[in-house]
Amino acid sequence: MARRDRGSPEGRKGGAGVKLYDMALAPNPRRVRIFLAEKGIEIPRVEIDIQKGENLEPAYLAVNPRGVVPTLVLDNGTILDESIAICRYFEALQPEPNLFGRDPLEIARVESWQRRIEFEGLFNIAAAFRNSRPAYADRAAPGAGPPTPQIPELAERGLLLARSFLDTMEQRFAQSPFVAGDRYTVADITAIVCLDFARWVGLKAEQAHPRVAAWQREMRKRPSTAA
Repeated sequence: MARRDRGSPEGRKGGAGVKLYDMALAPNPRRVRIFLAEKGIEIPRVEIDIQKGENLEPAYLAVNPRGVVPTLVLDNGTILDESIAICRYFEALQPEPNLFGRDPLEIARVESWQRRIEFEGLFNIAAAFRNSRPAYADRAAPGAGPPTPQIPELAERGLLLARSFLDTMEQRFAQSPFVAGDRYTVADITAIVCLDFARWVGLKAEQAHPRVAAWQREMRKRPSTAA
């Protein structure tokens, strides 16, 4: 598992100057941490507390003007700041274990489910979360954009659509042991992060979605899920 700190020690596998700006509780940084743990890659991490607004402070904006996490800083100063882009970068550097698909059809299936989970799941759960939490009263949109007031109706709509997403995943796990097929991929990483995040807005896959709940229990047995 990658090491967390506020300094700049060298990672054992990520490259001497590589650094990941992270937030322990946020879903997108967690996607990267789980992915790296599955790959056995360790890089230094710097914690950025979004809820306290550390991502909007000048020190962090000097690293990433978008004010989002995760942000990967490479040896040459290049930054990557979208979680799946960061995962694809490491997949290309270290192809095994393969997590994005081995043949054209599997690659397409992984990508299809990955996108569905982002748009139908993560997007709507985030809308419910950011449009209802007091800490985000004028930050309903992520990052360093203009002040964005909360819209309670968007929280309500997010919950409605997120419940529908849970129904979709319940149906999917009646057909397949993993999200995109018969083995673990990055789509499963996005799904476990999404479904765990759903609990933050009061959506729990228990009696109403027993297959989802069973799948979550299996995913939590993987050491990477605790990253």
